[in-house]
Amino acid sequence: MEQIGYIQQSNLDAVFSALADPTRRAILMQLTKGEAAVNDIAAPFEISQPAVSRHLKVLERAGLIERGIDEQRRPARLKAQDMAAAVAWLTEFRAFWDNSFNQLDAVLVQMKQSADDT
Repeated sequence: MEQIGYIQQSNLDAVFSALADPTRRAILMQLTKGEAAVNDIAAPFEISQPAVSRHLKVLERAGLIERGIDEQRRPARLKAQDMAAAVAWLTEFRAFWDNSFNQLDAVLVQMKQSADDT
């Protein structure tokens, strides 16, 4: 597994912490369609606009979104670079899982052959 530097690791912690909340994950999915103002983001949720703003601040601190200033609005847009780092980190485990499933397949084949022989 490739060594991840301390600065990147601390950002990964923020990314995974931000992704741990289902509302924030839903907000990110909503932003895949394009930038949106807080009121637009808040519309599908049964929480207040200030609560959505707090979620947006967490996402922004994690580097998952960025917010601009457009007249009186502060539209949010998806910023995927830090999420890509989290995906890359998770991908490191793919070899482990592939190996584990291959070992399980071998055991199951062996058990089936043993059952067929009896």
